[in-house]
Amino acid sequence: MTSTRRHLSRGDLAPLARAATGRSLAAVDRLRGGNKKGVYRLVLDDDTTAVAYVWSADEDYWDAGPADPRDPFSAGTSPDVFTAAHDRLAAAGVRTPRLLHADSTRDAVVVEDMRGGSLEGLLERDPVAGRVALRRFAAELATLHTQEGPALGKAGLVDNGGTSSSSSAARRVTEDALRHIEQAADRDERIAAVRDDLAETVRRLAAAVRPRDRHTLVHGELGADHVLLDDQGMPALIDIEGLMYFDVEWEHVFLRIRFGPHYDALGAPDLDEDRMRLYRLAMHLSLVAGPLRLIEGDFPNPGWMREIAEHNLVRVLELVGR
Repeated sequence: MTSTRRHLSRGDLAPLARAATGRSLAAVDRLRGGNKKGVYRLVLDDDTTAVAYVWSADEDYWDAGPADPRDPFSAGTSPDVFTAAHDRLAAAGVRTPRLLHADSTRDAVVVEDMRGGSLEGLLERDPVAGRVALRRFAAELATLHTQEGPALGKAGLVDNGGTSSSSSAARRVTEDALRHIEQAADRDERIAAVRDDLAETVRRLAAAVRPRDRHTLVHGELGADHVLLDDQGMPALIDIEGLMYFDVEWEHVFLRIRFGPHYDALGAPDLDEDRMRLYRLAMHLSLVAGPLRLIEGDFPNPGWMREIAEHNLVRVLELVGR
């Protein structure tokens, strides 16, 4: 499928760069990885750099339409959601790139450029240095997870007295898991063949989860690629728009999937195993249904998304004994 999306040019971004830094924009580099927003490195006329995040229909490959802020899993597609998450992390003492400028008229923010690369890259190229950075990240993660909120929901919503549309994290995860079974079954015959078994398993696992009143601050999609390093090797969380008060087990399921053999450095005591079992299956289902849907559009790297879907589809079948 040929894309008709228009990405931003130096001329488009020059006013934003000027407003954020007071300097002229010398060059722009669109960074890979974003599928809900555009990520651009701004090279200024004094050779310093910053990063712009821009939300627009042309940058959103999910084509999801307006987000519902009352849904904990809604996409954070505005400067307001980003700045609320940034300010909550800053108040908690958790490092994230410093916010330089927010512009609601352009649906954009400009943040500090982290030039130390990702934790994922460091773990691959220099395991010794990577383990040092991983320990530092573990300390940031522990700080994040000591933060609790009065209710379930997006951090910005809850902190401003709003109410989530979901009554419990487990119920919200279960709803998504059942929907993802149907979406994946429509796109892959192997899921279609076990559709009923999967739905029965999700409901059985959900029934075992006991009520809980504790709501922990979590990132939501915390892989090693979402941890960048500054010049001193200190970690900072990025892609923070999903920040919410939720069950901490949801975070740990994602961490275990994404960090693989490095997860042991990040594990936590007293995790609820019933929640872990439900959330593990639900997460794998999400990582099948989402990528399969995304590659039906004009996402520029469909092979990568298909690999993610295939890897997680195998895990789903293993979890139901197929």
